[in-house]
Amino acid sequence: MDASRRMFVGMGVAAAAVAGSALKASAATDPMKSPFNKFWIAAVTPVDRNGNFDNSANDAMLAWWKAQGADGVLLLGTTGEAQSFSIAERKKILEQASKNKHGLDFIVGTGASNYPDAIELSRHSADNGADSVLITPPFYDKNPNSKGVLAYFDKVFAQVKTPVRYYHIPRTTGVPIEDTSAFFTALAQHPNLVGVKDSNGDAKEFDLITAAMPNLNVVTGTDNLMENTLSRGHGCILASGNIFTKQNAAIYAAHRTNGDWKGALARAGDAQKAFRATVGVGGEEVNKYALSLLLNRPQIYSRAPTVPLDEALKPKIAQAVSQLKTLG
Repeated sequence: MDASRRMFVGMGVAAAAVAGSALKASAATDPMKSPFNKFWIAAVTPVDRNGNFDNSANDAMLAWWKAQGADGVLLLGTTGEAQSFSIAERKKILEQASKNKHGLDFIVGTGASNYPDAIELSRHSADNGADSVLITPPFYDKNPNSKGVLAYFDKVFAQVKTPVRYYHIPRTTGVPIEDTSAFFTALAQHPNLVGVKDSNGDAKEFDLITAAMPNLNVVTGTDNLMENTLSRGHGCILASGNIFTKQNAAIYAAHRTNGDWKGALARAGDAQKAFRATVGVGGEEVNKYALSLLLNRPQIYSRAPTVPLDEALKPKIAQAVSQLKTLG
């Protein structure tokens, strides 16, 4: 091949790559133009017995969640064990998952203990199917000054121009907020901040956050604040959605049609209580084994430091799943 031919082909490949990237970016939904009252699942990340990401299981989960009525998923959040995977692995997981989103809205966890990694992951996610990203404040350095946290996000927003959500989960990150109203009012000045996932579970704090950013989508990450978020017309990102998908989806379906969403909320709560009463414990390994039964697939696993599932729990989980199926 002569030099001019190689140059032409190279330019064509480059143009195709740019076009492909633009297509992926344009395929994302605008979180500020879509309904705020969405039900997202805080998705588990399936790995095989050797700890390698199982994309086949993940794809089956996405399809099942969509069929059960979920609006979207949060990939690689806390429930998704994001910090148990390397930066390269996190990128690969999204690249594989986004090949078929099954019509689900994708939020991708891109938090890191340093802002260069958070920026890199966020920009990669925007180019690979994420409709928005969810970023934790920098963890490990416990109880940082809120001004420092805002400075961290100034660095992030300087280079990430696609939709961002703030992830408030201080019991995990070790980053509480000193002055809730002032902090979230300041954070809301960034034009591409679209909302907050509040997983602290404190009703008074939730009220302060929503008041500080009245035009943004503040969603709950805990089941106990479902009524609070629904009364404001906002959504949720719940770990319970992994297996109680249909029950949680029914709440939002009723809410959107001005139906009896409080009745649906009570029924979802009853389903969870019955499941816990049968199994006796919770946790990601319980959820993953239950999911494998619901999908009729081989067992899916987690990475260390998560402790492997106690074999004695398997019959109890199977019984609880059978009971769950009878609820329709």
